Amino acid sequence: MIDARRLTKRYGEKTAVDGLEFAVLPGTVTGFLGPNGAGKSTTMRMIVGLDAPTSGSVTVNGRHYTRHRAPLQEVGTLLEAGSIHPGRSAYHHLRALALTHGIPRRRVDEVIGLTGLGSVAGKRAGAFSLGMGQRLGIAAALLGDPRTVMLDEPVNGLDPEGVLWIRTLLTSLAAEGRTVFVSSHLMSEVALVADHLIVIGRGRLLADTTVRDLVREAGGNTVRVATQDPARLRDVLAGPGVEITGHPGAEELQVTGLSARDIGLRAAEHGIALFELHTRQVSLEEAFMELTRDAVEYHGAPAGTGTGTDDGAGVEAVASAGRQA
Repeated sequence: MIDARRLTKRYGEKTAVDGLEFAVLPGTVTGFLGPNGAGKSTTMRMIVGLDAPTSGSVTVNGRHYTRHRAPLQEVGTLLEAGSIHPGRSAYHHLRALALTHGIPRRRVDEVIGLTGLGSVAGKRAGAFSLGMGQRLGIAAALLGDPRTVMLDEPVNGLDPEGVLWIRTLLTSLAAEGRTVFVSSHLMSEVALVADHLIVIGRGRLLADTTVRDLVREAGGNTVRVATQDPARLRDVLAGPGVEITGHPGAEELQVTGLSARDIGLRAAEHGIALFELHTRQVSLEEAFMELTRDAVEYHGAPAGTGTGTDDGAGVEAVASAGRQA
């Protein structure tokens, strides 16, 4: 479990993380979302003691990370997959980590097999592709068989088979009762694996919710229904959790909280003719964009527009976004 209480981090006048409070619970995959510059990486670094909070606190399994006697066995972390000595083989990198943390050699062999590194375990990490380097970073995160797993952009550089593998891995870790905390910009992947979401923007908490609830609040699955008798249909469909909107006198209603099938069945039971039924499904990406619309710190210029003499500033802004994400 990860528990953040009023977690705050300032760099001079810049507030990267501003009073965050959230809990990441075991047995679920929790997605950690936010635009570039939102403070995600800073938050993750504070969780594992790489950055010290300006105020507030964050604990892992009831203790500050640095106070665990065997931290690698409490939380496994992937923050920068490239943080590996390029001249060291994958096996020796993992073996060195194991030796310094009292982890048996057999566990090195286990994570090499688990992450699909068997055929390249003896090769130097500096020659790895981005995807193989990512697998090695994940292997290191799993080396201590930790109760909590925290991964930043785990699918970065993976091919389709690798994406499917990491998806299965995350859900299986959660099914074992572990705490799984994953940061990603790929909304489609988050929607497939996450049970819960922590969304931040400009260092502040925007949402602590489920994927389903976030999508529902953004419009959910809205059904557009056209009928000659909208007032009667409105009465038939009304009920707890159902929202119905429409202009007076218009034949069309917008309904959330009921499926097109439910609407059709209720209308048929009461002899109400329907002219049209159309379901619009809101994606997690759409819901995220709506939620974070006012929290985006770095905006791209419209296609085809010139940047004049500001090119250097634009490049620096992008680089800064990457450092602060």
